[in-house]
Parts: sequence; C-alpha cells; structure tokens
Amino acid sequence: QVQLAESGGGSVQAVGSLNLSCSVSGAVASNYAIAWFCRVSGKEREAVAGIDLIGGRNTAESVKGRFTISRDNAKNTLYLRMSSLKPEDTATYYCALGANRGHGRLLKSETYGHWGQGTQVTVSS
Repeated sequence: QVQLAESGGGSVQAVGSLNLSCSVSGAVASNYAIAWFCRVSGKEREAVAGIDLIGGRNTAESVKGRFTISRDNAKNTLYLRMSSLKPEDTATYYCALGANRGHGRLLKSETYGHWGQGTQVTVSS
C-alpha cells in the first residue's frame, strides 16, 4: 500500500522560511512523478511544484523564485523549500505521487493517484 507522509509544516512570520518533507512508503519514488499541492479551506486545490523522473521541475508562477522542489530517491523522500513566505501562502500542503506523463502534466492534479494527509503552513504578517 502506497503511503505518503508530510512533515515540516508550522507557523512562521512573513518573509520566513520552512522546509517540508514527504516520505514515501510502499513504492519506489524514483519511478514516479511527485509534486506538492496546496489547499485553502473552501477553495480549490492548487499546484505548487512538481518534479519528474529525471529531475525536471515545473513550478507555479505564484511561488517561482521562492519555493524549490527537490527529491532524494535514495531516501524515497520529496522536499519543498519555502522561503520569503507571504500570508497568502497559508494553506494545507499535500504531496502527491503519480505516473510520469511528461513535464507539462506535472502541475495537473489528475496526474497523481496517491496523496498524503497534508501539513498545515500558517504565515502571519
């Protein structure tokens, strides 16, 4: 059974930083595309960043230059380094794992069939 477990969320002041991790079990993460999404209560889930099998990245415009996605295949773990945080970044952040269908589909939620439970990030002004 594939399981994804996020960690590293918390409360931080604006312009601060956080590092999220997502540990994958039950699957070899290096065989899949993996990504981060976020959701604000009452709103649609939004893509943050995705990374394919060979390390190609696709990042949402809203976080480009501030957030960096990376993966450590040896540890079966996905990361999201978040810097210059803004109050509007406040959300629950989810990691996702799915078939590698090309760079253009990294930010499409339908690409991913496995999701974590989420970790809350709260940014205060």
